[in-house]
Amino acid sequence: MTKQEMFDRLSAILQETFDIDADRIKPESRLYEDLDIDSIDAVDLIVKLKPIAGKRLQPDAFKSVRTLQDVVDALYGLMNDPAV
Repeated sequence: MTKQEMFDRLSAILQETFDIDADRIKPESRLYEDLDIDSIDAVDLIVKLKPIAGKRLQPDAFKSVRTLQDVVDALYGLMNDPAV
C-alpha cells in the first residue's frame, strides 16, 4: 500500500468515524488543533487503523504524531518493518 492510499483510507476513516469534513483533511492537518481529535479519539483511530496495518499497533509508535502525514508515515513504517 502506498502512502497516498493510506492517506485516502485515513481520510475515509476520519470522515466516517469522526464526521470531519473532507476539506479539513490534509496531510498538514494537526490532529488536536485542526481536527479536534482528543486522546480518546486517538485510541479509536488506532483501532480503526489496525486492519490497514494487518498487525497489532502499539500506541507508543504514535506518541510523536502531530499531523495526518505523521500518522501515515508511522503506519507506513510499521507496515514495512519486518521486525514489528
